[in-house]
Amino acid sequence: MAKNRDPVIVHTEDENIGRPPKFIIVVGASAGGLTALGELVTYFKTGMDAAVCIVLHLSRTGIGDFLMQRLQPLTPLACRMGKAGMAIERDCIYIAPPNGHLLVKEDKIIIGHGPEENRWRPSIDVLFRSAAVAYDGHTIGIILTGLLNDGTAGMMAIKKSGGACIVQDPNEAEYPDMPLSVLNSLEVDYCVPLSGMADAIGEVLQKKVSAPKQRVPEEIKTESVIAEKMATSLEMPAKLGEKSVYACPDCGGGLWLIKDGNLDRYRCHIGHSYTEKDLVLKQGEQIESTLWVALRMMEERTALLKKMENERRQRGFMRTAAYQQQRVDELQMHIDELKKLIFQIQHNTNNDVRLNLP
Repeated sequence: MAKNRDPVIVHTEDENIGRPPKFIIVVGASAGGLTALGELVTYFKTGMDAAVCIVLHLSRTGIGDFLMQRLQPLTPLACRMGKAGMAIERDCIYIAPPNGHLLVKEDKIIIGHGPEENRWRPSIDVLFRSAAVAYDGHTIGIILTGLLNDGTAGMMAIKKSGGACIVQDPNEAEYPDMPLSVLNSLEVDYCVPLSGMADAIGEVLQKKVSAPKQRVPEEIKTESVIAEKMATSLEMPAKLGEKSVYACPDCGGGLWLIKDGNLDRYRCHIGHSYTEKDLVLKQGEQIESTLWVALRMMEERTALLKKMENERRQRGFMRTAAYQQQRVDELQMHIDELKKLIFQIQHNTNNDVRLNLP
């Protein structure tokens, strides 16, 4: 495949100004994504009948502005921070703001403030799913380097809606988990290095420029509505899957199991959503958080018992003081064991992330 070929040019740059695109290109990246995105945007050329939307997992605070400033010198496309109600125009890149889901609908940007999906807000799956609903077969999904598997369910939504799926070659990706997860879950249209992205996009634009509108499956529309409107009801997840025995680690509600091919996902009626791997990690985080609370309460109880011991010793109640000292010693043993347990859980969680779970 030839490298660095410009994608198909449909309109001149002046004709593109202010006009909605026929295609939407949605890009998801996580660990290692800053460098990969920096190279990817150099292959985007003006004149594509497309807009680009990007979700990068890196920071929950200021990554949006930083990413926009980092990418703008590398591309002729205009980089913009996604804002609610902003019109989607050709030759523009829209970047997900911190702590908000980036969605697209009717040629406009929507910022969702609903629950996290796969432990992230913004979530790649949320963007991809909304793009599939809004642009059906004229959606191009791109998954780059990253840990775990956010983006896999979104790619499935794009595929089911007639769109095209492109993944970075895992052999090139700094963290290959996300591309591998997509490759293991569905048949992609292209698996290419970053240098081959321009060719892949150009071929999709050529092939699908006259493609008729595709029918988007109802379950994809339903999940997109949940993220867009924070639609909460007990009936909604029941339409998507079957009730599981697990509870949501974020809100405590029941989780419904949704099967997408060989990808198992879980969703509560509030809107929290996890792949199986993300659910295991979130459960680990909640266990650790609960144990830290228990440790704090035990430390406070130890301090109170020591106070009571000193008061009784000063008043000459030596037998009672000795009993309080015994309780302090026993409690300190439990505190030491609990600290070891917390550190072991932290170690196991770090290994789970690094090894992408068994």
